[in-house]
Amino acid sequence: MSRESVVPDLARRIADLVKEMMIEIRPRLVEAALSGQHGENENTRHEDNFLSVYDLWMHRRYKELLTKQIPSFVYASEEADPEVIGTDPDPDLCVLVDPLDTSELAVRGLHGYTHVMVYSRSLARPIVSVVGDIFHHVQLYIGARDDQGVDRAYVATADSVEHTLSRPSPKALSQALVTNYLMRPEERFIPLARQQVFIKALSASSGEGKARGRIGVDFGSVGLCHVAAGFSDAMIEFAKGFAIWDLSPGHFILHAAGGIVTDLLGTPIPLDYRLDSLANITSAMNKRQKFIAAADATLASEILRTLHV
Repeated sequence: MSRESVVPDLARRIADLVKEMMIEIRPRLVEAALSGQHGENENTRHEDNFLSVYDLWMHRRYKELLTKQIPSFVYASEEADPEVIGTDPDPDLCVLVDPLDTSELAVRGLHGYTHVMVYSRSLARPIVSVVGDIFHHVQLYIGARDDQGVDRAYVATADSVEHTLSRPSPKALSQALVTNYLMRPEERFIPLARQQVFIKALSASSGEGKARGRIGVDFGSVGLCHVAAGFSDAMIEFAKGFAIWDLSPGHFILHAAGGIVTDLLGTPIPLDYRLDSLANITSAMNKRQKFIAAADATLASEILRTLHV
């Protein structure tokens, strides 16, 4: 990222670190895709999830690189139990990392994402979030709390062009692109297909007499980042819920861009993830959250009214 960046210093340094990680891992993933050698490991922590040697390598590499940027922190990676790094036995910052999201697609050269969120335990909220897209030109989605305490959101392309994200343009449900992590047939796709009221509302004619609503597939935090950037209009998850490392980095970025994330009762999900102790961090990493992420509260409410949950 350019040193003339308007992104706050810590966020810029974390963004540069994420970009470095993506440069290092991309050729390895391309080789895995072309060779068919996907390096799958047994996943003892999350037995129904794909785990590769690349997830584990990135987990170790992130810890090494983050230590150069933050002297003391709690390292909360998807691939291991939380641990304190540095000399401070009770550091303020907790760094939540999903080293390689959608790794079963990443090793096929299709989609791959990486998440880093820096959470201040004293403020009880995130202060930096970076979601990296390994294979696409729009490469970094960034949320950052600035020196005045204002949350701001940005995107950066592979050629280091930066854009500030402001409130996404809202749309009616009949004109919206709504995404869902629908890849798993029985666990995710069938429950979505049963949402007939939602599908009928999404398929209704818009003002000009055409059916403009669309359903699309998206993944973890990047799905919320796509809403923040205005690439999609909403993302829904009502079947199983997202783990904290899949939801929270994108949640902060969408919040900083002016969007909204609610639970299935319509209540906004707070940025306080209760990461105030190692025990609570471990507990938070074992929970799942169902949600609606949208450009604004009106669209979120319209979606909620159509869902049978």
